[in-house]
Amino acid sequence: MHRECEVSIITINYNGLADTCALIDTIPFNDESLEVIVVDNASKNDEATLIEQRYPQVIVIRSPQNLGFAGGNNLGIRAAHGKYLFFLNNDTVLKLQTSDIKPQTSDLCPLISRLESSEKIGAVCPKIRFAWGDNPIQFAGYTPLSHITMRNRSIGFGEADCGQNDTPHPTPYAHGAAMMVKREVIEKAGLMPECYFLYYEELDWSLMIRRAGYDIWYEPATTVFHKESQATGQQSPLRTYYITRNRLLFVQRNAPLSERYLSYAYLIGLVALKDILKYTLQHRPDLAKATVSGICQFLKPTAS
Repeated sequence: MHRECEVSIITINYNGLADTCALIDTIPFNDESLEVIVVDNASKNDEATLIEQRYPQVIVIRSPQNLGFAGGNNLGIRAAHGKYLFFLNNDTVLKLQTSDIKPQTSDLCPLISRLESSEKIGAVCPKIRFAWGDNPIQFAGYTPLSHITMRNRSIGFGEADCGQNDTPHPTPYAHGAAMMVKREVIEKAGLMPECYFLYYEELDWSLMIRRAGYDIWYEPATTVFHKESQATGQQSPLRTYYITRNRLLFVQRNAPLSERYLSYAYLIGLVALKDILKYTLQHRPDLAKATVSGICQFLKPTAS
């Protein structure tokens, strides 16, 4: 019989051994009600075995194929025993090794307390700060997405943390880098949508959670530090392809019919064309090609 478990931390590893180990090194394993699950998404080398040898207290699952962000997390969900599931990007850490910034707690208790404060709260995100420079804020909640442009804003993004975002509040979407969800919510709302592979799945899942009758909250009493896009890179063809494809897919899955085609026209006729021109002028034909490929893949009859 598996020991009593309150929180399952789930993270995905894909050719990111150093980052994954750096995250694990900041997890408080002295908490006996905590389990840690690492899903290795078919890394080129056998990183799963290396993680298992270095951290015998960690549950390591090696997938024979890369299942993407949602698929990997869903694999972790099926193996988890916790009442609360805490999804962390492997390029995050719960504390900085050396820092002169004001003290921040990596204690998970405030997140649990927020979830337990109301039956309607189904998911919660901590404050997320970048793990570089002066550690500016990355996330203190989201604003709603515009119905046509599909644009929104991460509250506090790029700002120095001077306590201006230290009040908990509801947020329309969870941040995929760090989010804690009640198990019962997943049982009701469903697993993460795997059709995206990378990017936008947490926004779609947030809508699924809200449609199931739950609220999502931002809880700043816990802070997570994020290195940001270590796996794919900020200016990579892979990222460009999936961002282009998936924002169209998100519209298809979630926008009402009355707004859907206006959004398509904006995203393809304005945003994508502008991006293609920009990448061409920047002598990045790989990114221009990735943008075109993302559109073409979405427009295929098999897109879902």
